[in-house]
Amino acid sequence: MDKLTPSHLAELIDHTLLKPTATAEDIRKLCEEAKKYQFHSVCVSPCFVSLAHGLLKQSPVVVTTVIGFPMGYNTAYVKKMEARNAIARGALELDSVLNTGLLKEGKNQYIKNEIEGILNLSSKIVFKFIIETSLLTDCEKKRAAQLLIETGADFVKTSTGFFGSGTSLEDVRFLKNEVQNKIKIKAAGGIKDFKTVHEMVQAGADRVGSSNSVKIYRECLENN
Repeated sequence: MDKLTPSHLAELIDHTLLKPTATAEDIRKLCEEAKKYQFHSVCVSPCFVSLAHGLLKQSPVVVTTVIGFPMGYNTAYVKKMEARNAIARGALELDSVLNTGLLKEGKNQYIKNEIEGILNLSSKIVFKFIIETSLLTDCEKKRAAQLLIETGADFVKTSTGFFGSGTSLEDVRFLKNEVQNKIKIKAAGGIKDFKTVHEMVQAGADRVGSSNSVKIYRECLENN
């Protein structure tokens, strides 16, 4: 994509606030910004899903939350219960962290069962799964992407932003080549400016998660 307009950019952004110090007032500000700039969604911690849902119910902005965040080492049962609870409180998109250690061990069936347990909760939810690319080898990234394709996930997401080096253009390009448009890609983790977002989209990202969304949007305006 040679040109990324402000309106198209806004449609790609999950406006994110997952800091452990976030307060209800911070979430209110996040939601107001999302409505003002017409971002696709806000991504908030599970404890703030009900608040965000109430603030955004009269707008097109949807609520995204995280499951098994940020480590991903909760049991499959706990992740499923967490996902069910988030859906009940108004989340329409879930970003679930896969178990990096079990993925590295080659526990493919366990990972697959965990994914399917969450996917089977609803046909109306957008399901993204975080694979923490900076902690994985290329072979492990490939296997994770294949498991997500086989189970019918909507997105593979590159990073929580809490570990390793976050996401990279190389990660996005690699995943784009692997998934071949069978599932979508969300780039997240350390994305702080419009130039990086543009490059990520050119590399194959279908969605971008960032806590710097307003700054990125304003830089986009300057570039158009």
